[in-house]
Amino acid sequence: MSETDQNITARPAVRYVTIDENNHGQRVDNFLVTFLKGVPKGKIYNLLRKGEIRVNKKRTKPDYRLQSEDVVRIAPIVIAPESKKPDLSDRLKNEIESRIVYEDKGLMVVNKPSGLAVHGGSGLSFGLVEVVRQMRPQEKFIELVHRLDRDTSGLIMIAKKRAVLKELHTALREKEGVQKTYLALVYGSWPKRKQQVNAPLLKNELKSGERVVKVHTDGKESLTLFKLVRQFEGYSLIECEPVTGRTHQIRVHTLHAGYPIVGDDKYSPVEDLKMSKSLGFKRLCLHATRLVIELNGERKVFEAPLDDEWQHSMNTSLTPLY
Repeated sequence: MSETDQNITARPAVRYVTIDENNHGQRVDNFLVTFLKGVPKGKIYNLLRKGEIRVNKKRTKPDYRLQSEDVVRIAPIVIAPESKKPDLSDRLKNEIESRIVYEDKGLMVVNKPSGLAVHGGSGLSFGLVEVVRQMRPQEKFIELVHRLDRDTSGLIMIAKKRAVLKELHTALREKEGVQKTYLALVYGSWPKRKQQVNAPLLKNELKSGERVVKVHTDGKESLTLFKLVRQFEGYSLIECEPVTGRTHQIRVHTLHAGYPIVGDDKYSPVEDLKMSKSLGFKRLCLHATRLVIELNGERKVFEAPLDDEWQHSMNTSLTPLY
């Protein structure tokens, strides 16, 4: 995407934007929401309806799919100034650089550390995707393919081309072509026979604004597969494969089964949290350890081991039973 009128001053002017492959196939309304940051969505639809935004000199509808070399004409419009980008330290950028498991022209896979959000918002000035954008300023397109909770560590995909994002979103939506496997340390002795939890999940927001999820008959269908990996005295290391992709799915399904995840300050009992912290577990013990994808007809497998601190606490503070 290139903007031919570069002489943007405080006084709004007509702008012409030529569409390139990164925005090929994108709906024009979605393109404008991103391009005209600070402009309310309702105003964008109003501009389209009035013909003040045109494609190839013609009026266009919001659902028109942009094509490479299309020229979008945007009438003069006042845009709120972009907020200043957060000043990120070289140390953080270097750490994320060292955690890149795979990268090509269209995809990046990062082993995200626990404690780093995937994107800014809700009081956070930045997250992983903002860090990557500063690390790769030459890339015109960098977007998250999926998400991980802030305190969950492990493999996450970032698309560097819209075509890759669309292909992976389709695979995730159709539950075919993407397989995600997590490791979780839970309280209690997880039974070998417990191989799945199939329970509907409902999102709820408390007065404080905090989002919580619970098993409820009015919720969305949710299925997680489980496998016992190691048994410790009072704890279990389990493998988790979410078939559906609901918010907090693994955390709530393990809780529903009676085995909350170690370090989960949202869903675990306070007494258990105190005990696990005394043993050295100071984080949510949930890690996206394996990722298998089908992309452009090629099967790719990525793996990320547990971090050293988790491994050390588990091997030195817990008594293995097998």
